[in-house]
Amino acid sequence: MTTGIYDLETAMTDTGAGGRGAEMPEMRQRIAVLVPCFNEATAIAQVVADFRAALPQARIYVYDNNSTDGTADAARAAGAVVRCETRQGKGHVVRRMFSDIDADIYVLVDGDATYHAPSAPAMVARLCDDRLDMVVAARVHEDAAAYRRGHVMGNRLLTGFVDIVFGATFSDILSGYRVFSRRFVKSFPALSGGFEIETELTVHALELDLPVAETRTPYYARQEGSQSKLSTWRDGFRILGTIFKLYRSERPLAFFSSIGIFGALIAIALAIPVVVTFLERGVVPRLPTAILSTGLMLAALVAIAAGLILDTVTRGRREMKRIAYLQQRAPGENWDRRN
Repeated sequence: MTTGIYDLETAMTDTGAGGRGAEMPEMRQRIAVLVPCFNEATAIAQVVADFRAALPQARIYVYDNNSTDGTADAARAAGAVVRCETRQGKGHVVRRMFSDIDADIYVLVDGDATYHAPSAPAMVARLCDDRLDMVVAARVHEDAAAYRRGHVMGNRLLTGFVDIVFGATFSDILSGYRVFSRRFVKSFPALSGGFEIETELTVHALELDLPVAETRTPYYARQEGSQSKLSTWRDGFRILGTIFKLYRSERPLAFFSSIGIFGALIAIALAIPVVVTFLERGVVPRLPTAILSTGLMLAALVAIAAGLILDTVTRGRREMKRIAYLQQRAPGENWDRRN
């Protein structure tokens, strides 16, 4: 997997304010800026204007998720293509956007004006130059109001857990600012309904061993009157639950084997006194303990067997995902057929 941290300041210094993407042929590709929104009327017009200035060739889509503050009207007045998704939750909106919109490059960003739109050209350029499938904007903030301490700690814990389970790759798995290739978007089986969608996007890339990268970008505080929809504890637990579910479904052998080994160790610990007594006296005075130990050992063996079976199923499912991924054209394929 191609990974690594890319410094936007270096790239933009080398090639000017537009970054190295300013003169690259990937500008002939169809670029879609996807903005999921829920009650962001105070910021959405600025987001649309900023990304139109950063990516003038892109088409900007704002998907309104049952807003009650006039977000859709503000986005439409700003010149965005406005559509609606009635199922509440960012995951539902992202699934709908990925299904509906046809493009070569996709820029996903929140509608709260906290992300740095001028970083987009360099991110798009790197996606095409290096033939990547995802570039994640790792948030760099100086204002404490931009990124609450609880969110920072939660992000570090969740990122560390993903690193342990799936391999160290990213430093900010919860970033809502990403650039995708067409083959990533059209092979991504979005299942999450809420903010855990970022975790699912990350794990999808890690599971298929896709070429990805991470880029540091500025992160700003929300505008006055704009409120975060993210709950530190509720959404944190939901994201953690998503990681466990993905671990169970994508690493079944490790998941069920760990349960089986744990159960087997308990069974052995319970059985030792029973076996010692039987060898010394020839009787089994602790019959309930012996039955419990036997049951735990059988359950442990069943768990390990289930892990082996599900691992085979997971491999087949992963192969199907890979085939769906390979059916889409690679980034930059339209403009650079010489390589």
